[in-house]
Amino acid sequence: MKKSIDFLHIVLIALIFTVFMTGCQNIDTTNHFLENAANQTIESTTSTESTTPTEGTAHTESTTPTETSEVTEGITPTGIAQPAEDYDSGENNIPEGVADESPLVSDAEYYTGVLSADGTKRTFMDKTYDVIVVDGGDLSGDREANVAVDIGFGDREYWAYTNEYGQLAFVTAEVITLQDHETEPVLSTGRYYADEAKVPGTESADLDEGHVIADSLGGVSNAYNITPQDSTLNRYGDQAYMEDTIRDAGGCTDFFAVIEYPDTETQIPALYQYTYVIDGEIITDEFANVNPDDISTEEPTGTHEPTASPSPTPTHEPTVSPSPTPTLVPTVVPTSDTGSSADDFDEEEELQRIDTNGNGTVTIAEAKAAGYTMPIKSDFWLYKYMIDRDGDGMVGE
Repeated sequence: MKKSIDFLHIVLIALIFTVFMTGCQNIDTTNHFLENAANQTIESTTSTESTTPTEGTAHTESTTPTETSEVTEGITPTGIAQPAEDYDSGENNIPEGVADESPLVSDAEYYTGVLSADGTKRTFMDKTYDVIVVDGGDLSGDREANVAVDIGFGDREYWAYTNEYGQLAFVTAEVITLQDHETEPVLSTGRYYADEAKVPGTESADLDEGHVIADSLGGVSNAYNITPQDSTLNRYGDQAYMEDTIRDAGGCTDFFAVIEYPDTETQIPALYQYTYVIDGEIITDEFANVNPDDISTEEPTGTHEPTASPSPTPTHEPTVSPSPTPTLVPTVVPTSDTGSSADDFDEEEELQRIDTNGNGTVTIAEAKAAGYTMPIKSDFWLYKYMIDRDGDGMVGE
């Protein structure tokens, strides 16, 4: 009997010891799990607090361990959430070690220019110009060659560029801001300055000191914004109409002017071409520097209806006249009808024939005068010598 009791005691003690050891192991495992969970929560909280939410990245409002994180569609293997439909396969996702071959400047910068860090140079249409400062009321008619000048009054940035002959060739402005009579020093005449620069040619009785960007549109009166312009054209013609259009719209964006000359000696332009955007619509005005009354019965060179007589109120309406792929008169480009082969075509010689002022840029008027029809498309050889302001692959549409 005593032996049986002793045996039971031993079994009971062994059972109690086994239960006790198992419980200790479970406690250690539980403590280890809780410790790991706490560490992960701290790391997650630190990561969430130190990361500024950006577009395409999930933002966690709370890091309480009891909350369940919402799974974001399109989550990447690295844990950065990004909606699948918004995934950008462009520069933001370039693999490490792969060079970014994107252009140095955007299309917009190409046509408006980029200022150097020190402010002494401005790159415009792949050419670098020296930046000079000229007082807005400077009456000198002289211009320096290959320079860029800010011709916007006050804080406006309107840029004028001269060519190698000192001729005013381009004027650009990202935004045209109208003159403000209440906050700016405007004279009773509606001008910032009492007089304009005396550019050679303006002494003629038939030519005005014409602003490329008018006073009312925020332009100054020095030689880099003044050209000798037919007085009727300036006061009542297409130039006046264009200015009225922009004023009535409260300004415009993407203003781009190209000024052509008959030769390299004169400062009197032969042609003006303006492109600007109002309410998302691209408007192009092109007109010769002549009295509109003298050509009122002829076919207009621009996109506006010709006017029979000078009128202070704009009467033109932009017209859209799509035409087939540009073609040349039969005597210009060899065709099967002429009995010549395509090998006989000399692009350089043809360019010299079309580019009458030899500046390397062909305008719509020059192309039309040479026998080409509009629009000129990107797959046509002449396209690369023209300015596609809206970047749609067509010029003259």
